[in-house]
Amino acid sequence: MPSHKSCVKRIKTSARERARNRGYRSQLRDAVKAVRTQTKKTEALKALQEAVVVLDKAASSGLIHKNNAARNKSRLSKLVAKLA
Repeated sequence: MPSHKSCVKRIKTSARERARNRGYRSQLRDAVKAVRTQTKKTEALKALQEAVVVLDKAASSGLIHKNNAARNKSRLSKLVAKLA
């Protein structure tokens, strides 16, 4: 156990942040999966728009790297473009 007050506080804040990030990351994965599982182009485009927003928010908050978000958006866009 930590003996300093600052260490105790740091453990509490880290646990809170970890829980928050876990939720955001789960939401991010769900949004990406929603695009990948679509079979109709119109539905895929709607899902893609939502996924792009979630990816941009995750990148701006530091949850994922901005290049990671850009790569995912590019791959998803390419996937949706292939749909008929």
